[in-house]
Amino acid sequence: MSKIVKTLLVLAGIVLVLAGIVLVLAGFLMKPYNQMVQKDETCSKAWANVENAYQRRMDLIPNLVKTVQGAADYERGTLEAVIEARSKATSVQVDPSNLTEESLAKFQAAQDQLSSALSRLMVVVERYPELKANQNFLELQSELEGTENRIAVERNKYNETVGEYNTYIRRFPNNIIAGLFNFDKKGYFKAAEGADKAPEVDFNFNK
Repeated sequence: MSKIVKTLLVLAGIVLVLAGIVLVLAGFLMKPYNQMVQKDETCSKAWANVENAYQRRMDLIPNLVKTVQGAADYERGTLEAVIEARSKATSVQVDPSNLTEESLAKFQAAQDQLSSALSRLMVVVERYPELKANQNFLELQSELEGTENRIAVERNKYNETVGEYNTYIRRFPNNIIAGLFNFDKKGYFKAAEGADKAPEVDFNFNK
């Protein structure tokens, strides 16, 4: 057997070994990578549901302000605060591919400011009991209460989904694969200081 043939056989053996190593590595990476993609997509879907719940509240506020203004025209400052807070909350958007602690904190701060403005409006509303006879107001009561509950539910679901994702990418050897393919930790919703439930939106004056 000539030296050339021997050399070619050696090279072929090396290629086969390298190909085998590549296949083993690919098999090692494939399952965790696909799991990360799936969990990342689940987080994005959960975030979309959170945004939809908050958007529902945004959509209700103009009608709420208009209805309250009709019966409480002198509470202009409080109503303007709600409108301004809504505008700020609407302007803060979060890219689902960038659900970091920082971006989520900005989003939550704007939403919490709106929640606070709504709470102050509800205190003012109690001075005008005639609103309880307003059918439009009663309908808004039901819708807004349901929306606040939905926000709380979707936020909890989002946190649970993110928790599963964050835990998965931090496990060894998943953390190595996550680092290679830029699967970063995602941020959580955190309870506002002194608040462990949805904003108070009780329109019941018979207390």
